[in-house]
Amino acid sequence: MEKQQSKEKAGKNTTGKTKSQRKGKLDELASKVEKIATRTSESIKKVIESALASRNTVLTIRVNDESNKKLNMLVDAGLFKSRSESAAFLIQEGIKNQEPLFNKIQTKLKRIESIKKELKNIVSKEIGATTSQQK
Repeated sequence: MEKQQSKEKAGKNTTGKTKSQRKGKLDELASKVEKIATRTSESIKKVIESALASRNTVLTIRVNDESNKKLNMLVDAGLFKSRSESAAFLIQEGIKNQEPLFNKIQTKLKRIESIKKELKNIVSKEIGATTSQQK
């Protein structure tokens, strides 16, 4: 009886779990990690697909060697079919991440446009007044 109890104790760790219980917990954890990794890769794929879906403008750009290497890495990793796709994705993500800056710029551009209209009105009134005085 004592030999059996000592064998059982030898198979348990300090928390009282047997090797098979620990293996079961590790398998469960591995399964959860795999599911998370799968969901994450699917999520990334959806973001990439949506980023590339509405591309309809062609740009010709020059990049430095380091940027070119990074774009190639994304293609080599199988995330994108081409450097063009990887560049388009990175541009879109950069714009998203700088949204507050673009909002400020948009506000200032609206103000500039308003001032331009105001100036055009002033100039056209002045020209109209000058023209009518000359008649």
